Amino acid sequence: MSNETLKSEIKKEAKGKKAEFQKAKPMAEGKTTVIHVARTAKVVKGGKRFGFRALVVVGNGMGKVGVAIGKANQVQLAIAKAESRARKQMISFPIVGETIPHETIGKFGAASVWMKPAAPGTGVIAGSGVRLLFEAAGIKDVLAKSLGSSNPCNLVYATLEAFKQLKSKEAVNLVRGKAVAAAEQPAQPAEAAPAQAE
Repeated sequence: MSNETLKSEIKKEAKGKKAEFQKAKPMAEGKTTVIHVARTAKVVKGGKRFGFRALVVVGNGMGKVGVAIGKANQVQLAIAKAESRARKQMISFPIVGETIPHETIGKFGAASVWMKPAAPGTGVIAGSGVRLLFEAAGIKDVLAKSLGSSNPCNLVYATLEAFKQLKSKEAVNLVRGKAVAAAEQPAQPAEAAPAQAE
């Protein structure tokens, strides 16, 4: 084997700790969706300095989502920052079928989002940013309405606060000290009093 062939094989092999880290990196969980990208400007002595702010949601489609904001001088860097933060801040909440367990209202800043369970086949009735959050979480039937500010960042965070308030039937019965089986049993009808003979 010639020296040139040996050199080419050595170049192909990964070297150093960086290459080992890239090999050992785990697979990313969930799907990333960019909700909103805004351009920001800061006035400095020489003119204006432009930057970008990205709002990103990450969800696994099974009741686990995370939302974060990233800022950088380039769009891709801002999105990457937001995605990294969103994966660290993911929350879980219960899902009943393909909808939420009960009605709730989430508030964040001046934004309020009302949401209510819907029958199968209804679809996601919500605004653009809130809709993307529902889709990332795996909810396919829900009614939602914005009751306050239309700021996309506050709307998404208000929806996330509403998700944190959702509780399953089992969790509520456990807090109340009731067994799930007993709670699901229908109430027994009262027995009719016997008719008096004339």
